[in-house]
Amino acid sequence: MLRFVLNIFGAVFSLVTIGAVLGVVAFGGVLYVFSRDLPDHEQLAQYRPATISRIYSVEGRIIDEFAHERRLYTPIDEVPDLIKQAFISAEDKNFYQHQGYDLRGIAAAAVEAIETRGERIRGASTIPQQVVKNFLLSSDRSAERKIKELILSVRLENTLSKDQILELYLNEIFLGQNSYGVTAAAQTYFNKTLSQLSVEEAAYLAALPQRPGRLHPVRNEAAAVARRNFVLREMFQNGYISREEMETARAAPLLTVQNGDFEGFKQQLPPRDYFTDEIRRQLSRDFGEGEFFSGGLTVRATAEPEMQDAAALALRRALEDYDRTRGIWQGTGETLDTALLEDEAAWRAALANLEVARDIVLDEPWHVAVIRTVEENRLVIGVENIAETEAEPQVVPREDIRWLRGDFFDNFEPGDVVHVRRLASDEDGSFQRWSLRQVPEVQGAFMAMDVNTGRVIAMQGGFSYQDSVFNRATQALRQPGSAFKPFVYAAALDSGFTPASIVIDAPIEIDTGSGEIWRPKNASNRFYGPAPIRTGLEMSRNLMTVRLAQEVGMDTVAGYAERFGVYERMNAFLANSLGSEETTLYQMVAAYAMFANGGERVEPTLVDRVQDRWGATIYRHDNRDCEDCQVAALDPGVGPRITSRRSQVIDPITAYQVSSMLQGVVDRGTAARRVNLPVPAAGKTGTTNDARDVWFVGFTSNIAAGCYIGFDQPRSLGESAFGGTLCAPVFQEFMETAVARHGGTEFDVPAGGRFINIDRFSGLPVGPGAAGSNVVAEFFRADEVPTFGRTYDGGFAMAANLPLFTPDSSSQTDRTVTTSTGQEVRVPDRASFGELSSGGLY
Repeated sequence: MLRFVLNIFGAVFSLVTIGAVLGVVAFGGVLYVFSRDLPDHEQLAQYRPATISRIYSVEGRIIDEFAHERRLYTPIDEVPDLIKQAFISAEDKNFYQHQGYDLRGIAAAAVEAIETRGERIRGASTIPQQVVKNFLLSSDRSAERKIKELILSVRLENTLSKDQILELYLNEIFLGQNSYGVTAAAQTYFNKTLSQLSVEEAAYLAALPQRPGRLHPVRNEAAAVARRNFVLREMFQNGYISREEMETARAAPLLTVQNGDFEGFKQQLPPRDYFTDEIRRQLSRDFGEGEFFSGGLTVRATAEPEMQDAAALALRRALEDYDRTRGIWQGTGETLDTALLEDEAAWRAALANLEVARDIVLDEPWHVAVIRTVEENRLVIGVENIAETEAEPQVVPREDIRWLRGDFFDNFEPGDVVHVRRLASDEDGSFQRWSLRQVPEVQGAFMAMDVNTGRVIAMQGGFSYQDSVFNRATQALRQPGSAFKPFVYAAALDSGFTPASIVIDAPIEIDTGSGEIWRPKNASNRFYGPAPIRTGLEMSRNLMTVRLAQEVGMDTVAGYAERFGVYERMNAFLANSLGSEETTLYQMVAAYAMFANGGERVEPTLVDRVQDRWGATIYRHDNRDCEDCQVAALDPGVGPRITSRRSQVIDPITAYQVSSMLQGVVDRGTAARRVNLPVPAAGKTGTTNDARDVWFVGFTSNIAAGCYIGFDQPRSLGESAFGGTLCAPVFQEFMETAVARHGGTEFDVPAGGRFINIDRFSGLPVGPGAAGSNVVAEFFRADEVPTFGRTYDGGFAMAANLPLFTPDSSSQTDRTVTTSTGQEVRVPDRASFGELSSGGLY
């Protein structure tokens, strides 16, 4: 019997042993099969997670951020213990004990599944397993993936420390609301840093990894609170918090940004605008879109908020003023169902969901509103986020829209979505009425930059970024018209001309080679005879400019335009001397800055510096050398010496001569009475054919700025539209703020020249003691012997007996001249300043 029992026992033992051996072999075989061709887990040691790139203003404030995955990377030693404890309690309570997998956790999950008959199935994945799943494997639910996950988690434990694994997990995990990692989630849900989180807030974040989409703090509040409280219980059981702390936290309400309990981080940022979006465009080009959106770059922008606001205000004012002269209503194009208008909650909710511009400030912020009823003498409106009061009834009186053409009722219907703004009394600021507003159809752009560093301090690419993201400062190619003329004159001054050289203003006929005759003309449709080239630029004489370009050669003019960066490659057509070839405002302002700074090359930049995620500077715009910046102290009144390595675009004397003539444009030319600053200013108007584009580009000693206005689909702005009437006031308004902040001085006079008093009508010297409105001190090269009285016609035949230009219009008569084709035309003997407009393109 005993032998039988022993035999049975031996057989059973043998079977068990053989089975165990076969099981081990089988398990080993499975591990061997699945361990082949696994991803390289060691790459996680060098892993760089995608993180947010942020843009900071000159004051160091965050003004925008860009990311595909909103993540703020935080090293593990900067993560508070409370956060670590919350996530370990929620996801892997034995994290610091196991070797990558948790047998006790697996067993507990299995028992729970059996006891609940499958109703409660919780994952038994450890934090290392979740890391390898998130970083190296797919998220499919399969036995093969779990086996690979298990193998890789063990390998990971042998490669990285526990803290390194936890750092990867806490920075990579998705926690809903496009938030990746605990730092971004803390900001998204509570607008707090990790160190500011309370126990219950930390527990809520730790509750999210399993089901972030189903634990929304508002839509799924009950489930979110239940899961949060489960994490709190686990933290107590693990000894991380006391019972009192647990009970207090469990009783606390779930307060979040999503529920309106805290102001959201994004609400504290200024609305995205043309400036930061252009930074996004340029850095995506320079560094690659992937690096910009995921590289965690720190970008120090050149934008000055005060200047940016001033630019937006000045441009918007000009665009709205012009729009109101047209008297045409186009509105927002959005409407609400009239059935919603009786229910305030319904129309407010519908209004909030519309994509309508909400970034407009023009003296007062603009609000989105809906027309509820149209009455005989008023519109009854509902204003977004504004409750109606007796002191501020939400109505627009009929008198407010007298600027509109046609009948009042033809323009509005109940349900129309509109913009409105408060009108206040000028005396005490008290409310007067709500005023109807609209985004103009006409558009434009404005840009300002430091002439010495190239730092762009303001850029406004249209009326409203939220209405149209197209940046007309950098992306719109438009004809600069007469604003291009300074480059023709610069080429002439470097080719032997002087500010006193005489050029003929008389009719021209040019055979274009295609069987057509081009007959350029002045904006006034008049001819003025011979005049100094200063007069030609100040009064924007087209015929003088064409003759000058012909005399110098269009190849030379094109070379100068390319040297200044106005064009990459300019066509050498004579018509392009009048600005018929398209360029951008960005390029024009940068080119004018080179006149202001003495002819040195300056590249415009929207960025001072770019740092990578570790703080290393990978781009710095200003490459000048500060020779005394390392000195502990300088003598009183002595500033540090700055050495520039920039190249010289044109001779400093030429740059000063052009600046002097452009100053004459402001003082007595086509921008006279439009620009009047407390410091010397220079600039040039530009108006193209049929006033399709109007410009003003100008500068002081330290700031260059420019304005462009026109329809996106080019068409005439009207007979009264000129660069001097539309754009020069924008320059004036902005520069008043800029001068108050940045100051200004006389333009630097370069070495190697001398001043000679000239009669600006005849171009002849008048002696050192001469004075009067006709006298101007022209700057000549010291080694140059000026030739006075010589007349240039550009090679176009004409009558030789024409009087010089004179401002006296009292005895104005016409004379007959003969053109190169033998045609006789009438030429005025004299012209009045008041008869001239801003020049242009013909």
